[in-house]
Amino acid sequence: MSAPISPPPQPLRPPKLHPLLAQYLLQLAVHPLRTKALTSATLSFLQEVIGSNVAGLPPSPTPKDAPPLPKILARYHIDARAVKMAIYGFFVSAPLGHYLVGLLQKAFAGKVGVKYKVAQLLASNFLVAPVQTTVFLASMAIINGAKSLDEVIRTVKGGFWAVIRVTWVVSPLSMVFAQQFIPMELWVPFFNMVQFTLATLFNIKVKKMRLAAARKEAKDRERQRAKENRPSLNFDLGEAAPETD
Repeated sequence: MSAPISPPPQPLRPPKLHPLLAQYLLQLAVHPLRTKALTSATLSFLQEVIGSNVAGLPPSPTPKDAPPLPKILARYHIDARAVKMAIYGFFVSAPLGHYLVGLLQKAFAGKVGVKYKVAQLLASNFLVAPVQTTVFLASMAIINGAKSLDEVIRTVKGGFWAVIRVTWVVSPLSMVFAQQFIPMELWVPFFNMVQFTLATLFNIKVKKMRLAAARKEAKDRERQRAKENRPSLNFDLGEAAPETD
């Protein structure tokens, strides 16, 4: 009895993509900066809206006689701050990441091997990431209402190491995961979602901390006012006590 003849090996086919994803990747290849800017603006807008709703922030006050639409927008935190975040994503975050990553890719173009992959990862974490983190924190300070350079600097100093430490952990892990399991053409959407998830979690954490601090401050003020309004039971020793019948 002869052994069964195995079929000839079939060439690997690229994964079949959803038409919308295929169109997005086409736009990314044809208009990279514009597509990244629109993506960053959309994700920055969503992370602000999601963060405010999940953290439980109170809605912005609206006049009682306001139309229904402004009330609905305020209720779900679709406000000026979310628009500012979209502007930040379009004009700051996307162009900065586009050109920094482009410079990094040019520096390591044509270089293969484990040592170059490690060197590129180190350069990304110790050169690119600190710049992006500094710009991100400075932009958040301005969006939150910082009115002086000192306030911006304090915000950057206060949050830099907390953000950069998480970046140094997440960036290598996501890169290794992408190298092993994600097709190359899907890297940009994959890393966009990783960044979006991480930024949204940071946003929620910061908003909850600010909300807790505001509540504590309000309780402290109420306690102080109650203490000041409490009638004094001490008599002035220089005055005579009232006579009783």
